[in-house]
Amino acid sequence: MSAGRGPSAAARRAIRTTLCACGAFYVCLYGLDRPVAATYALFAVVSMAALSRIPGTGGQRAAVLVRTLPAVWLLLTAGTFLAVRTWTAVAGMLVIGFAIAFVAAAGPRAAGAAPGLQLLYILPCFPPYAPDTLGQRLGGATFGLILLILAEKFILPEPRGTTYRELAAGAAGTAARFAAELGRPPYTLPAAEVEAARKTGESLRPLHVEEAERPAGPGLRDRALAHTGLGARTLLGRLVILPPPPPGEPPHRTGQQLLETVGRTAAETGALLAGTGRATAEADALRRLREEVREAAARESQPVPEVRGRRRAALLEVADAAVAFATAAELAVRGRRAPLPPGTDSGRFWYAGRHAPRLWWHRLAAHAGPRSVHFQNAVRISLALAAARTLAGVESLPHGFWAMLAVLSLTRTTVSQTKATVRQALAGTLLGALLAAGVLALVGGHTTVYAVILPLVMLVAFTVGPVRGVGWAQGMFTLVVSFVFAQLAPVTWRLAGVRLMDVIIGSMVGVVFGLLAWPRGAQAELHRAVALLLAREAEAVEATTAAVVAGRRDTDPDDRALQLALSLAESAYAQRQIEPRAPVAGAPDWQAAMITGHHVLWGSRRLLARAGPDLGPGNGERLSGRADDVAARMRGAAQRAATIPSADGARDAGAAAVGPAAGTGECGHAAQVPEVVAPSEFFAAQAWLDSLTLDVERVLAPFRARDPAGADSTDSTGAATSTDATGADAPRPPRSA
Repeated sequence: MSAGRGPSAAARRAIRTTLCACGAFYVCLYGLDRPVAATYALFAVVSMAALSRIPGTGGQRAAVLVRTLPAVWLLLTAGTFLAVRTWTAVAGMLVIGFAIAFVAAAGPRAAGAAPGLQLLYILPCFPPYAPDTLGQRLGGATFGLILLILAEKFILPEPRGTTYRELAAGAAGTAARFAAELGRPPYTLPAAEVEAARKTGESLRPLHVEEAERPAGPGLRDRALAHTGLGARTLLGRLVILPPPPPGEPPHRTGQQLLETVGRTAAETGALLAGTGRATAEADALRRLREEVREAAARESQPVPEVRGRRRAALLEVADAAVAFATAAELAVRGRRAPLPPGTDSGRFWYAGRHAPRLWWHRLAAHAGPRSVHFQNAVRISLALAAARTLAGVESLPHGFWAMLAVLSLTRTTVSQTKATVRQALAGTLLGALLAAGVLALVGGHTTVYAVILPLVMLVAFTVGPVRGVGWAQGMFTLVVSFVFAQLAPVTWRLAGVRLMDVIIGSMVGVVFGLLAWPRGAQAELHRAVALLLAREAEAVEATTAAVVAGRRDTDPDDRALQLALSLAESAYAQRQIEPRAPVAGAPDWQAAMITGHHVLWGSRRLLARAGPDLGPGNGERLSGRADDVAARMRGAAQRAATIPSADGARDAGAAAVGPAAGTGECGHAAQVPEVVAPSEFFAAQAWLDSLTLDVERVLAPFRARDPAGADSTDSTGAATSTDATGADAPRPPRSA
């Protein structure tokens, strides 16, 4: 219990689970004399309340349970009929087990519900083959889940935390304040405001947001809300580095007007996200003003002085970030009812107007390959469950589903984590089996005793297990299942031995497949995925700059390779956060690499849509050299990211050395090119490359810091995080889709 605050989260969950499981079990068994219905009622509650870990408040979990009811009915029906033969049950386990596990790519709620749904297929796919009991199975499970839904909604409800929309609204207010500050002398932000920007960006990181509030799902609103957070962080970053006007000169009137409109747009967007406003007039005005400034720049006699060109390019970057922020926020609030304004980059917001089934399919299709950690996890668990089902069928294991339950609950994403979990689980199960055997031997067939002590044992099991670890959980659950089955049929103390044997078999199966199928979990995949992402970023930088230099315009570039690399890197990073790892020196700043990918995508599309005419030999060579420097640093970071460092920071001899960033000064700021006059497109591309230089510096910062305490953690530089750290944003469909 938390002092002064009532039951802890684990205790509240245990109370709800015990009330629903025991209540449904007793009504069906003793009230209706339906032991089959009682079994399925109890295990439906246990699977979805104890084995599953659906994030959120009781109301949010209840909503997820309501949506999963049709899936529960389908799984129970499939398991019942596929139990006719061992091979059909195994084949079903391969296909259905993979499908359920793979749906975790859809976000935290789907991932949290997956283990419980697996159990609800496992339970009926064992003998006896009894399709005539399907009605009792469905009725019992439905009854138990209805009780659980009501309990989640009304019993010991938890208050909802700060939503992601509220966090984004707060960031909008900060951006509006910054815009006003930058419109007054000395036209720069003080150190306190820069620190405020860093803290605001940190608050929007997925790892700092409650899991239930992270916008990680494949639906339109979740995707838009993820882009809203990215837009807010980008806007804050652009405002912080906005160069002031030349000393002694007042800011240009048009630039001031643009900055003031950015501030009003940010404030309006914050009100929209907070639910206190519905207007979008300022965002529309900013879109028009941005285009007017660009058209005026195009009509202006070319070339223009560097000081003016760089300031105007930076202001347009700020305006573009504010427009993207406002557009994403409107999509997040209004969903499919929010039309894309004219001139909006349809590639950036490709999901606007799409229906949920298509977006779900798009997310899953993006991860349908061996480089996705979601695909790897699904293959690992489905093969392990199928092997356990084969052993249970061939060897006719009594209560063989316990072996599969052990596989399901003990298999982890890394073999080292699985081994450690199995050791604790076997120790706990052994102690629990010894205690259960003693109770069964003493009590014998007096079922009333088991009925009286079951709620107490279940309450302790589901309270202590999540707090004290898997050993306690397995030991107490051994007591629970022993007392449940003692009420369903006459048993002896040997039931505890059967439970121990099944857990040992299931544990060994889990260890074997943890060793055979991607034993390092997301660690190796994360290094590979981020290395590929950085290499794709370098290619995009070079290709975009070459197009700008040559004056080639492209309103619909094919950047699917970069988007897919970004999607896989984000999903690998999300899984890596839940795996145990020793701190090592020399790991890159993962989050900075991903935010760089988004900046490359957004900036590339913006520049390509307005490229032309060609920049000429002098400015073209200058810009190409700058892009080569940035791309070289990205490839150097990619080479480092591909190497998995040891605990002492050792790396392969082929890894790139890390020195001062190419094209940067000693302080890591973008190097200033000599005073030049050039077309506006030159300065727009220059501003983009400057921002990417700062991004790459954040990627490389841990290499230089060599801090063993934090090098493999999330970045400590304040870099903005990726859109979707728990449900990665997939690339847009091909043009033919």
